[in-house]
Amino acid sequence: MENHASQAPSGLTPALRTLLGLAAAVVVLVGISLGRELFGPLAVAAVIVIICNPVRRPLERWGWPRWLATTAVIALSWSVLLVLALMLAYAGAQFTGMVFDYYHELYASARDTVALLSGLGLDAQIAEALTGILSPASVVRFVTQFGAGTLAVLMALFFIFAYAIFMAADASRFGRAEERFGASARPAVRRFASFNSGVRRYYVVNSLFGLIVAVIDGLALWWLGIPAPGVWAVLAFVTNFVPNIGFVLGLIPPALLALVFGGWPLLLAVIVIYTVVNVVLQVLVQPKFVSDAVSLSLTLTFFSVLFWTLVIGPLGAILAIPLTLLVRALVLEGDPRNRWLLWLSGDDAAAARPAPGAVDTRS
Repeated sequence: MENHASQAPSGLTPALRTLLGLAAAVVVLVGISLGRELFGPLAVAAVIVIICNPVRRPLERWGWPRWLATTAVIALSWSVLLVLALMLAYAGAQFTGMVFDYYHELYASARDTVALLSGLGLDAQIAEALTGILSPASVVRFVTQFGAGTLAVLMALFFIFAYAIFMAADASRFGRAEERFGASARPAVRRFASFNSGVRRYYVVNSLFGLIVAVIDGLALWWLGIPAPGVWAVLAFVTNFVPNIGFVLGLIPPALLALVFGGWPLLLAVIVIYTVVNVVLQVLVQPKFVSDAVSLSLTLTFFSVLFWTLVIGPLGAILAIPLTLLVRALVLEGDPRNRWLLWLSGDDAAAARPAPGAVDTRS
């Protein structure tokens, strides 16, 4: 009786703790979703600073003062942000300009497409809806939304630049946590060092594959005679940072131009080339490298894009992998009893770790 009483304290049962944990997670996610305009720039700044922060170590070894090394991290972070923003803005502006320049050709192509689909028995209302996509009012609405989106991006960049300053300064202080608090801080420091390393490996892999895809797509579009192939190569590089579905976003502008300049044969040629290149590299090859780099399963990688896009909008597609790694570091890696969940998420090394209470005989 006494033993039973000692094992049944007034605390919560495991099932109730699980339910409360899930409820708390839902509340946190709803809060993040409602505050996505604040959380998104904060997450982008954190990722950029994580990527650029390793430049601090060699500078400090060379005798640079900490404030100057921090300034170098900030300058590098700002440079990365500006380059990516200018690349995306350039591609977007070129696409908008071409929509106006070739509007009549696009509209004529849409009418021909509707006539073809109507001849195949497509419902008239659907056909008219397809035509309305390229109506003058729709084009004006698109340009207006693009302008508003550009203003929103510029506002977000302002916050990202500010966050980068503060985070780069804090990174210098956080890097001395183990030195300050000793062994008690070591597990948390190592956990977040592993998270930072995973984020950097992920973006290095993505950048390399994005560059390869951009060069191949750009050369293919140049060979087919699509206007401004360099612009669409830049867009292919940027959209490569959206896992699994990014190439579809980069395909739309050159596909529309192909329809205008060469009709259905050229459109199909562009789609086939993009599909073959991106399926081989981004769907068959790259996910394996990404999975090995960050120890995430392919299913979880794909699901994370959909999940974080639902939570924080389009920016979630770009930040999906880092955010998933962060959740894993916070929720799973702190408790050795979760090693099977770590293994399930794609961390094969978790299976080799000794279970709680087990004797590690590997030494």
